[in-house]
Amino acid sequence: MKIGITCYPTYGGSGVIATELGKGLARKGHKVHFITYREPARLDTFDANIYYHEVRFADYPLFEYTPYETALASRMVDIVLFEKLDLLHVHYAIPHASAAFMAKQILLTKNINIPIITTLHGTDITLVGKDPTYSPVVTFSINRSDGVTAPSQNLKEETYSHFDIDKEIEVIPNFVDFSRFSKSNKDHFKKALAPNGEKVLVHTSNFRPVKRVLDVVRIFDKVRAKIPSKLLLIGDGPERQKAEILCRELGNCNDVRFLGKQDAIEELLAIADVFIMPSESESFGLAALEAMAVQVPVISSNTGGIPEINIDGNTGFTSNVGDVEEMSKNAIALLSDEELLTKFRENAFKQSQNFNLDKVLPLYEDYYSKIVEQVQKEVPLLS
Repeated sequence: MKIGITCYPTYGGSGVIATELGKGLARKGHKVHFITYREPARLDTFDANIYYHEVRFADYPLFEYTPYETALASRMVDIVLFEKLDLLHVHYAIPHASAAFMAKQILLTKNINIPIITTLHGTDITLVGKDPTYSPVVTFSINRSDGVTAPSQNLKEETYSHFDIDKEIEVIPNFVDFSRFSKSNKDHFKKALAPNGEKVLVHTSNFRPVKRVLDVVRIFDKVRAKIPSKLLLIGDGPERQKAEILCRELGNCNDVRFLGKQDAIEELLAIADVFIMPSESESFGLAALEAMAVQVPVISSNTGGIPEINIDGNTGFTSNVGDVEEMSKNAIALLSDEELLTKFRENAFKQSQNFNLDKVLPLYEDYYSKIVEQVQKEVPLLS
């Protein structure tokens, strides 16, 4: 099958999942064409079945804001025509679903009815999509997609509750590629960062307010007061400076490392004892799942789709958003009991196996076939 994938080419969850999905499909023999404004961050290996098509757009003086959506739709049309794609799979509704709809309408004038699948990822529904500026277009684009997927039951329910959606949403979970995320011996690396045998806490995100990075720093400070430990903060974003200032105020800067954006996250997770995710909202919690695949238990909030992954009292602990005190106590309980920590490590790994890429890929392949067959039976109409 020839598949076009459009996503944000960043380190965010939607871009990561879209890229890893494309790589997995390519390994199974599908031809995968990425269509976006920059090469995706995780597109870091060569594969003869993977193609990248840059979306270029002219910055005319007339445009105060460059019309990326128009340029993207035009590029989609060009690639569908030239590469003879079987379907377009767009990740994150804004603006990819509406651009795909525009491309579909243009292609219908050329007697090509290209199937469109939209995967919702979270903030395109729970945050940005609710804004009246975007809501009508988001609703329309979802309803005019030929297929719609969401990574968790929670996001599916949120979409139905906040938008007037008449489309059936298929839940296909996010996943981990265990050929990359697996426990490995990085003791020499751990000794360099924690030379005196300190416990290592890790957090990774885009450092947006919704990730509550300041809570991570406060949790760590309480843990550090009881147990010698280090904190690794992976990623970057608008809350980084506030987190740095808070570290100085709390006086724990010497035990906190801001590592910025990292490609080899699995190597950093390999030395972690606990992963911290106190997010205000998570449609799925991919970062937590990647940690669990490397046998790291998770201390998290109980919001969104996180409880579908992190099982409270089994793979880690979940608490109400903002409950720094309880999250700290849970982390201390885990880190002070080696037997309990070992048990939770094993449980976390076992749970993560349910989200193995090898198990999820066939779900997407079956869904692709279903939507393509469905569209082929339809009489296409210009809308």
